[in-house]
Amino acid sequence: MAKSATSTKVLDWLLEDEQPSIRYLALTTLLARPEHDPAVRSAKAAIPQRGWAAEILARQHPDGSWDDEKTLYRPKYLSTNWMLLVLAQLGLTRDEPRIDAACRLWLSRFARADGGFNTETSATSHLCVTGNTARALVQFGYADHPKVESAFRWLAASADRLGGWSCFGKGRNLDSWEALSAFAVYPRERWTEAMARAVERGAEFYLSRALHRQGAHYEPWFRLHDPVHYYYDLLVGLEFMTALGYGADPRLGEALSWLRGRQRRDGRFPLDAVHPDVEGAMLAWYARNPRRTPRPFALERPGRPSRMVTLRALRVLQRVDGMPAGT
Repeated sequence: MAKSATSTKVLDWLLEDEQPSIRYLALTTLLARPEHDPAVRSAKAAIPQRGWAAEILARQHPDGSWDDEKTLYRPKYLSTNWMLLVLAQLGLTRDEPRIDAACRLWLSRFARADGGFNTETSATSHLCVTGNTARALVQFGYADHPKVESAFRWLAASADRLGGWSCFGKGRNLDSWEALSAFAVYPRERWTEAMARAVERGAEFYLSRALHRQGAHYEPWFRLHDPVHYYYDLLVGLEFMTALGYGADPRLGEALSWLRGRQRRDGRFPLDAVHPDVEGAMLAWYARNPRRTPRPFALERPGRPSRMVTLRALRVLQRVDGMPAGT
């Protein structure tokens, strides 16, 4: 991020005490403060006490679940699976007893005998569910759990031979970004040769398409969302590609130019829309099946500056520009 008064003002906004999750993540990821730093420790301790994470934890059932105790996946996006994906993004870990209880329940209900994860309705693993679940569990601190380790081996073995992963059939791999996002947080020392090859092929699949050139133009990919759930947009693609070390690849140029263009004059980024934000066949399907339409969940209001989107976007730009925020 270029040096300017605006960058300092935006950083000050992210460091406000109102949302300790954002403050903690800004301190550790944008400013590279260590975990033992007093300001970092204070912000981290406050995450389960106030703000977005505290509000979500206050709705948790005694068994560790949210909303419907019979299923961890429905209703979308209010049940356990979705709340855990959000909480993992907010900086909580298994050190919080309520997170540990929820994750133990998640592992027991979603782990499958073939090595990955899926909802309670299927005996075999699912690519998108496995990627999302594995990513969040690593963020929570379960990278060394046997079921998490097996999930990453399953992801490597399930990669398409042409590169990437496809939840909905060959040629639609951009609909399945979750595997690369999971590997982006998985410690490199745990990668096998098969994992490294799968990630390399998957990255090349995205890079060869400039993160978005696949089929007809799809406008939701050009809107900023949070939470992202299992949806894809260009910020999502930039996040995992830069985290995996591809920030200098010139094929990211078009997507990076788009992201810079979304930044407001005050340096902040907006929340454009909340999922489900879909077009075409999916929108028509929801119209025919209103009872299956997900129930939106958001931390912030669409159309306004977003702390979470701004944090995510600045992390991407910092990886590319190689300059600490606010300098």
